[in-house]
Amino acid sequence: MPLLPTATDYSDRDFDALRVRLIALAKSAFPDWTDFEIASFGTILLECFAFVGDTLSFYVDAQGREARLATATQRRNVLALARMLGYAPRGARAAVVDLEVTLDDVPRSDVVVPIGTVAGTSTGTDAIRFQALTAGRIAAGLRPATTTIRAEHSTSQSQLVDVGDPRPWFELTLERAPYLDASASVSIAGAVFEEVDSLVTSGPSDRHFTVAVDQRDRATLRFGDGRTGAMASGTIRVDYRTGGGRAGNVEPNTLVVLGSPLLDVRGAPVRATVRNPLRAEGGVDRETMDQIRERAPLSLRAPSRTVSREDFEIHAREVPGVARALMLTSNEDPAIEENTGILYVVPDDGGAPTPALKDAVSRQIVDVYPSTLTFETRVQDAVYRVINVLARVSLRRDASGAAVRDAIRGRLAQMFALTLDDGSSNPAIDFGYYARRSMREPVSDAARTDFDGLLAWSDVFDVVRDTIGVRKIASWDLLLNGAAEDVRLRPEELPVLGNVALYDATTGEVLA
Repeated sequence: MPLLPTATDYSDRDFDALRVRLIALAKSAFPDWTDFEIASFGTILLECFAFVGDTLSFYVDAQGREARLATATQRRNVLALARMLGYAPRGARAAVVDLEVTLDDVPRSDVVVPIGTVAGTSTGTDAIRFQALTAGRIAAGLRPATTTIRAEHSTSQSQLVDVGDPRPWFELTLERAPYLDASASVSIAGAVFEEVDSLVTSGPSDRHFTVAVDQRDRATLRFGDGRTGAMASGTIRVDYRTGGGRAGNVEPNTLVVLGSPLLDVRGAPVRATVRNPLRAEGGVDRETMDQIRERAPLSLRAPSRTVSREDFEIHAREVPGVARALMLTSNEDPAIEENTGILYVVPDDGGAPTPALKDAVSRQIVDVYPSTLTFETRVQDAVYRVINVLARVSLRRDASGAAVRDAIRGRLAQMFALTLDDGSSNPAIDFGYYARRSMREPVSDAARTDFDGLLAWSDVFDVVRDTIGVRKIASWDLLLNGAAEDVRLRPEELPVLGNVALYDATTGEVLA
């Protein structure tokens, strides 16, 4: 008679289930074994095996979970899986801004503002600091004594490593993080090395290296083996930059502290002030794991070209700073000319995209992932449909009007947000083209329109009704743009939250 049943139950994998099964197995194999008290040596031995089984089951589950892009929980595994798909997750990008440096007095000698000059928001440890990328010069006697320099939200770093004799496949991990993509400048014995995506096509004498960024935003440089890329040898010098992120998108006139004193060409100190007349732009955080899960599979649909309508949207969203994109052609809108498309772009913070962002999108679909030569694409600002909300709600007896008001506005803001907290796209909000009705309701000829999608009134109603502190809300007490009905959207329109007016249904007064 076999000790184990022919139909094994593989669902018993935790400690308690394994302990019960092991005791049952011991009883069937050793009928004289009757002492299963918790303090007995035999029970301790069985529990040791149950513990080992529980631990192995945990590791098996973890390995299975971390082997799939959709379920992986560790960033290093998500990065590895994305690389298997040929997708390079985007790192942080640094914001840039023009700084005005003004001397307090008219200079007697020329004053040079050198590259690397630091300007910050304050003198504290949490200050946001920018460094000058270009030098400025104020001539002697100039009135006003002002110059403009270009600055970036980053910090310059340098690292020297002595490799010695030539070493194949040498890897060098940079000490500082977070690394800014494509910022590494490498030289060995005066020879400049170039960063490439892969060493596969590199020859024996090609001075190339690759960069891989890990889950801690540390960069590792890898050199060739003498056959696919030149080997590293001697002393390696690496200059690179760290920093970046959306925190660098500071408001105008906030960079007001110079990090170091200025000197004229004779070495005499001069007093100066600094400010940023315009808002800093271009700062983007690194891709979150949820963003990688969303975008890595899409990269397989358009690996090298921009051909289909969806290809334009996929490649546009790969540009740092682009949250949404919609491509329309004559197939979707008869008013658009043949062989012409309009690409609507929505930046991360909403509003109108900057000319620099639209130029970056144009380069993406023309140079990086070329589209058909006979097809003309126009990159335009997104068309927003403002949704004004008016609601009269009945409050619970113990609810505060101000608290309910803030909670409703917060939940509506989340509903209309472009992205979720994890950085992935918010599925509740999209262009009218993608917010299509699954079944068009019959309408009269007088009411018939060319609208393609809608924002469901019921979705907004559910958000308001389900807010903590709201006792009830009548269907006629919620108006979207003045009507208790769905808001119809044109294909190119993206709904955004406008004015939110909230009233107490019992008193008719404004919630406060």
